[in-house]
Amino acid sequence: MAMTSQKSPYLVLENFIGGEFVPCEKHVDSYDPSTGKVYCHVPDSGPEEVEAAVKAAKKAFPEWSSRSPEQRAQILNKLADLIEERLFEFAQAESRDQGKTVTLARNVDIPRSVYNYRFFASSILHHTTDCSQMDHLGCLNYTIRCPVGVAGLISPWNLPLYLLTWKIAPAIAMGNTVVAKPSEMTSVTAWMMCKLMQKAGVPPGVVNIVFGTGPRAGDALVGHPDVPLVSFTGSTLTAQRITERSAPYCKKLSLELGGKNPAIIFADADLDQCIETTVRSSFSNQGEICLCTSRIYVERSIYKTFLEKFVAAARKWKTGAPSDPSNNNGALISREHLEKVRSFVALAKSEGGTVHCGEGVDALDLPAANANGYFMPATVISGLSDSSKVMQEEIFGPVTCVSPFDTEDEAVAKGNGVRYGLAATVWSQDVGKVHRMAKRLQAGLVWTNCWLVRDLNLPFGGMKNSGVGREGGKDSYHFFTEVKSVTIKH
Repeated sequence: MAMTSQKSPYLVLENFIGGEFVPCEKHVDSYDPSTGKVYCHVPDSGPEEVEAAVKAAKKAFPEWSSRSPEQRAQILNKLADLIEERLFEFAQAESRDQGKTVTLARNVDIPRSVYNYRFFASSILHHTTDCSQMDHLGCLNYTIRCPVGVAGLISPWNLPLYLLTWKIAPAIAMGNTVVAKPSEMTSVTAWMMCKLMQKAGVPPGVVNIVFGTGPRAGDALVGHPDVPLVSFTGSTLTAQRITERSAPYCKKLSLELGGKNPAIIFADADLDQCIETTVRSSFSNQGEICLCTSRIYVERSIYKTFLEKFVAAARKWKTGAPSDPSNNNGALISREHLEKVRSFVALAKSEGGTVHCGEGVDALDLPAANANGYFMPATVISGLSDSSKVMQEEIFGPVTCVSPFDTEDEAVAKGNGVRYGLAATVWSQDVGKVHRMAKRLQAGLVWTNCWLVRDLNLPFGGMKNSGVGREGGKDSYHFFTEVKSVTIKH
């Protein structure tokens, strides 16, 4: 297993295939977003490495799938314990690799990764199947659920271990084996987790992790004929490519894609609670969460008051060194991504929008070590038309746009007026109104007077260009298994 090599001052990762660490000849650079410097070499895997991983997963499948749910659950719980014992070590690594604050990684990312294993270790023990009698024909019908085989799992860079474990845990709990590809920009915590597999009792080949880029490693994985199922979280554009590559093999797909999520704020909202939560929902994790609020529609009678208070609160959302616990945000993932997010702000200005705070308005006071990091302050924009690219496209950064509305119907039309449909938040004390809004908004998740409250039993996923399929307690069970109907005549 590779630690930092003698020749290289960098951390050098290796693929994890068939229960062993396998070096790779080619590597890609991985940067520390808070300093802008390379600190890690990640394998640049291709078809050869993916082939070896799929072979190992296929070999491990018969034995693993024949184990009882209780036996598999025991191993998932052990893996959860091992990660939890190293919580701070994982949190520091996640922060350095992704740019998020250590505080967020320690309080959210790593605990949720642990919980993902525990949740599916528990839920697999409680699923039941259907049975029906046909006495007039002397038949009994019942269903059984079988694991699918080798699952191809591709996870993104924004919540690296959190979203990788959200896929691995249900896949192996249901008896599948996996080949996973984390983002090449955030591979370290996945590699650290691989070191714990043997100790947790995960048999060789049950979990294989191949590091590399989408066009090489990802493409080889989704196009592999022996991978019947793909779970992907990432961009809509990549999902289109995955769908095309999977089509000849009729693969099962679960695609969790982008969002352009609205918050709809009515005049009767609890404004203090609403502003505190909406600042968090707009800017958490540098705005790099698919569920972040990027369009805020406010009833006209309170629009001016809301905007004033919201901008003041956004200015207090501190951006800086990820290791400093007083900071709310760290750095964006890469220089390219920072430039992309900045280009949206420039476009907003060129279209006559007002930038109230953040990019180009408020200077960041960064420590010398972070001077070349990819930082951007919380940015609030108003005055844009609904058809603006800034209002239509996913920015995935600490930028949100505020706009007024007059009627409930108009709020619904504005909320639904984009190609995405992942999440929405509604702020009102009127019970009837929130139920009407929840029904009419085209979103897979609707939060009322709160944000990001998650019960993992419930379906998670989006509508329209925000994805295909749902994952969660029962939904993941259905996705990661095939149902078989059996009829017995007696």
